[in-house]
Amino acid sequence: MITTDWHEELRALTKAGAHYGHPTSRWNPKMHPYIFRQKKGIHVIDLVQTVRLLSEACQFLTVAASKGKQFLWIGTKKQASKAVMEHAKNAKCHFVNKKWLGGMLTNWPTVRRRIWKLQGLEARERNGYMELLPKKEASMKRKQLARLRKYLGGMRHMTRLPDVVVLIGQKEEITALQECAKLGIPTVCIVDTDCNPDLAYIPIPANDDSTASIGCISERLAGAIRRGYFLRNGKRTRSQARMKHNKDPLVEVAI
Repeated sequence: MITTDWHEELRALTKAGAHYGHPTSRWNPKMHPYIFRQKKGIHVIDLVQTVRLLSEACQFLTVAASKGKQFLWIGTKKQASKAVMEHAKNAKCHFVNKKWLGGMLTNWPTVRRRIWKLQGLEARERNGYMELLPKKEASMKRKQLARLRKYLGGMRHMTRLPDVVVLIGQKEEITALQECAKLGIPTVCIVDTDCNPDLAYIPIPANDDSTASIGCISERLAGAIRRGYFLRNGKRTRSQARMKHNKDPLVEVAI
């Protein structure tokens, strides 16, 4: 169980502007339970609900990480791109932060072959193979490598479909969200006042257009994943210690 200092979280989210929603003319009625009020034609998000669901999402991610699950972060909008790459790397997760290519999950075998292609080109680059090619061919290979790195670089170590997907910006990542729903992959998603919270396994109502808001929430989600991996490694260490302790008497008897 993860304890949450609600007052501290509320202050941090307020400072990050996580409570600012969209104009009232652009709202989704399904977000009504998560809206506190409207002010000057702008919906204000109920941050108490945000903290509650953020805590629930963190608990879910920690438990999943402690079981060795794999995570994929998706956030291609300008405000989210940097935060997604930074926090996904810190949590040792896969990520997509430039453009979601349709079928990256539902057409995984094809995407996996493109990842192999990326790995092969990177190996050739490291080994100096590119320098031995004719200039025109080398230029084509480098352009292909740059394109694959741009779109698949954050997935280069992904060997199978993720167990959990973290989405930043539901409107922009609706195709990815639909693919997750089709495959039964649970999603943790930041939802603004113009989004549909029912589409996410755990929605987190918050401003998804503010860099500060995205960074604040992403930092906590990444911390929850790191905590889960730490717990898993601690269990492994204790398990290995018990195995070693149990084997020692047997060794002495055998001797």
